[in-house]
Amino acid sequence: MSNSMDDVAKEAKAFFIIGSNTTEQHPVFGAMLRQAVRQRGAKLVVADPRKIDITEFATLHLRHRPGTDIALINGLMYIILEKGWENKSFIDERTENFDQFKATVMNYPPDVVAKTTNVPVEKLYEAAEIIAQNSPMAVIWAMGITQHIVGVRNVMDLANLQMLLGNMGKAGGGVNPLRGQNNVQGACDMGGLPNVYTAYQPVTSEEVREKFARAWGLDSGPRTVDGKTVRGLSSTVGATVTEMVPGILEGKTHALYVLGEDPVMSDPDTKHIRHCFESIDFLVLQEIFPSETAAYADVLLPGVTFAEKTGTFTNTERRVQMVRKAIPTQGDARDDWWITCQIAKRLLAGTSDRVRSDAPYSGWDYVDSSAIMSEINALTPSYGGITHARLEAGERLQWPCPTLEHPGTPVLHTKQFTRGKGKFMPIDHVPPAEKPDDDYPMLMSTGRVLYHWHGGQMTRRAKGLMEVYGEALIEVNPNDAEKMGLIAKSFVRVTSRRGNISAQAWVTDRVPPGMVYANFHFPNASANELTHASLDPVAKIPEYKIVAVKVELA
Repeated sequence: MSNSMDDVAKEAKAFFIIGSNTTEQHPVFGAMLRQAVRQRGAKLVVADPRKIDITEFATLHLRHRPGTDIALINGLMYIILEKGWENKSFIDERTENFDQFKATVMNYPPDVVAKTTNVPVEKLYEAAEIIAQNSPMAVIWAMGITQHIVGVRNVMDLANLQMLLGNMGKAGGGVNPLRGQNNVQGACDMGGLPNVYTAYQPVTSEEVREKFARAWGLDSGPRTVDGKTVRGLSSTVGATVTEMVPGILEGKTHALYVLGEDPVMSDPDTKHIRHCFESIDFLVLQEIFPSETAAYADVLLPGVTFAEKTGTFTNTERRVQMVRKAIPTQGDARDDWWITCQIAKRLLAGTSDRVRSDAPYSGWDYVDSSAIMSEINALTPSYGGITHARLEAGERLQWPCPTLEHPGTPVLHTKQFTRGKGKFMPIDHVPPAEKPDDDYPMLMSTGRVLYHWHGGQMTRRAKGLMEVYGEALIEVNPNDAEKMGLIAKSFVRVTSRRGNISAQAWVTDRVPPGMVYANFHFPNASANELTHASLDPVAKIPEYKIVAVKVELA
């Protein structure tokens, strides 16, 4: 998020939520937004094909067709330009490439957008007026925006909208993506991506590689020692998980080390994932519970839960928070960092790789997580001033926080963007990878429900949650239910080009006619049996949100 959650909730005069089931998937922040609407009259525009709970608090709900986000956003920007509601001074002083961007947007007049999105023209004008005339306005999104083959383009277009209105770099504004899992922001910050080191320092940069090589006692590239080639730091961009797993069948991936992830439940096209894991040479899984992926593991390593560890999590607003060990480590479990260090030591012991022992961070002999944080402070500019001591003292620190004296940065881009001027990007609508046809005439979208989380490995073990929501449900519109002859507690079979699942139907107007909604919390009826692995070409994110299906009585 470019802004803080409390900043958005307290300062924004309007919210534009698109692709985020906020009250169910981020309930604390969702409650803050509800209070802002009720207590101080903030305006709320929600764009979502489903009638999700937060639409009850919305000034306006736009039920656009799945996969038409760009057309909708461009249509709103067309109206803003038509009415002269853009922030001209912000555009002139802080952005570039506006003319090229505008030329693209002018291809999306309201009548054309209405046909593409199924949003009436009058609602487009109403939405544009609300978000343009109530400044600052905060844009909020989640995986309903990113899990498309145009996920990156969707995000770029929302950034276009906020630059057009001058809502960047100010309290109550900004672009605010809500992260999908705990500490996923911190994992990315720490280099958990295939193309960067910590703080998004690119692996392709020779300067960056030399910096880390000096710190770790390595050379910045492959070298020869005693006639043997010894690996240094590679400049080659690695693979994403959506490339690694298919790479098993292509002979590119021979081993996987999976930490705290359940790809059999969370990755698209489950049948294909199972086939890949059946074919892999070696699979290591580090987990806290047996999972669906555990059945394919050659080695299981017992990690620890949040309650058994000390360290930090970085949340969706870039705030670094201390996690303190609350209970003794259970059974044979070990700290995740300790397990990783032990594996690294054993790997190094069996190779000819050598490191210079005089380098400041040349070994794997950490004594605790604070020692790891010290290395992070030294090598990660945005975390340079974020220490355990400051966090334990109660300081609220959001990166970038480059020095011990720095107070942290609640709002990004207040004076300029990272690249200097913000660049408007011409973004055109691209249809989804899979469309309904005669064989698969309906659309399915996927996601989570309030009572369960992701693959359900923890929530399905909670008796109280299972009593409330104990099995998979398929949301079906009443009109479609009547055509199929559905009655109360009927089971439906949902079939895609990759498989089928059967589950109880929930007849509800939460979904529009022609669309069903399924979750992936339950192994016996997971939506990911049906999803496809069409990827965004940049981020390699699968298009979970749009699947062509056939729905019939089971």
